[in-house]
Amino acid sequence: MVIESGDWFQAGGALLAVLLILALLARGLRAGGLAARPGRRLAVQEVLALDSRRRVLLLRCDGREALLLTGGGQDALLGWLPPAEPGA
Repeated sequence: MVIESGDWFQAGGALLAVLLILALLARGLRAGGLAARPGRRLAVQEVLALDSRRRVLLLRCDGREALLLTGGGQDALLGWLPPAEPGA
């Protein structure tokens, strides 16, 4: 059984059409609030270089912030910051 090139193009077009429909459906569900938006739980807020090797990083994880010291002999978590007040 030999598959013609036209059959390959037809199968590829059908696959692209299905993927396009799924992408549009996912976008519509997210816009309507029915599906969760993909988000990042961990983000680097700021970086401060202390010297040529060491840095202090302000990280945000699940709405909380932590200070991390990197470089030198080992990395260290300096601590979690208290939550900011809504009016501040």
